[in-house]
Amino acid sequence: MSTPMSSLLQQVSRDHFPRPPATPEELDEFERRVGWKLDPDLRAFYLHCNGASLIQRQDSPYKILPLSELVRARVAIRREDDDKWGPAWMYALCYVRDGNYVVLDVSRQLEGRYPLMDGDHETWPDPEYRTQIASSFSEFLEQILRTRRSLYWIPE
Repeated sequence: MSTPMSSLLQQVSRDHFPRPPATPEELDEFERRVGWKLDPDLRAFYLHCNGASLIQRQDSPYKILPLSELVRARVAIRREDDDKWGPAWMYALCYVRDGNYVVLDVSRQLEGRYPLMDGDHETWPDPEYRTQIASSFSEFLEQILRTRRSLYWIPE
């Protein structure tokens, strides 16, 4: 059973390093800039905190990016906004270290939520290595907070 988003956000505030919340106007401006709408999980997160650092340990620096830093994955990973570096509908959401990101696929939704993919910089943008790691942002956040380890989707 999944943890409610409100409980996950309370845990982020209590045990981690959230940034101040985004305003509704900042969310509207972001959506105008990128051309897609935040799903309910992401909207709740950004109204609670406009980015956060999670699990501050040397081996696990999850940094969920503020709205102002959310860009296409190809720009974040390859520093070039060109189709040869991946599809335009993939956005870097969370920096996980060494040039790797957790990527949001805004081309589709699963039960009204965007799925998240592994954005490994060594294999990006090869679709063969574009592994789905969570069906929603709340699932991703829950897994981070539960496992408390870096790259939880890769077996230890």
